[in-house]
Amino acid sequence: MGLDVRLPIGLMFAILGALLVLYGFATGGNEMYARHSLGININSWWGIVMLAFGVIMLLLGRRGTSAMHPAETSPEGRIIEEIEHRTGLEHEPPRREH
Repeated sequence: MGLDVRLPIGLMFAILGALLVLYGFATGGNEMYARHSLGININSWWGIVMLAFGVIMLLLGRRGTSAMHPAETSPEGRIIEEIEHRTGLEHEPPRREH
């Protein structure tokens, strides 16, 4: 399979972080923060952290999946394939008997 684990993790953190940021901003004037978290809107701050982490994971996941190409699609890969073919180094992977 070609699924990079960073994509679903990044999507999950980005969605949850965005929801937490929205909740934090919606309840920003609430006295709950003054009483329980020393006046810091902890929901907004952790939502921003989660959203940033999710976006970074999504970007890294997209970069990783777009970097995988067959050897025949790049100029360097075609040259190496041609050299291996000319020198006889080209071989197929062993087949497994079932």
